[in-house]
Amino acid sequence: MASTEIKTAASLCPKFIATFEILGRKWNGLIVEALLIDGPKRFKDLAATIETCSDRVLVERLKELEEANIIERTPVSDSSRRAYQLTERGEAMRPMMSAIHTWADQYN
Repeated sequence: MASTEIKTAASLCPKFIATFEILGRKWNGLIVEALLIDGPKRFKDLAATIETCSDRVLVERLKELEEANIIERTPVSDSSRRAYQLTERGEAMRPMMSAIHTWADQYN
């Protein structure tokens, strides 16, 4: 009976599930948090911020977040280089990330 309840709940919350499929992936939340705190960052700066994530995995996660329209690559002024920054959709995660910080401070 419990599995029936889970299937029913899952079918009622497809947007919730889709959100956690993105944010539940290892490193995605930290990438979003780094961009919320410091603003646009080049790849090497993100890699230095999240130093335990391999470059290969970081590239994969950045592509996923780009496909989800949470981040975008933009030109760095006076350079041919690119930086990653949050889109409007990504920036809208700020209150949610703040709530996660509050919860973590209280319970961890």
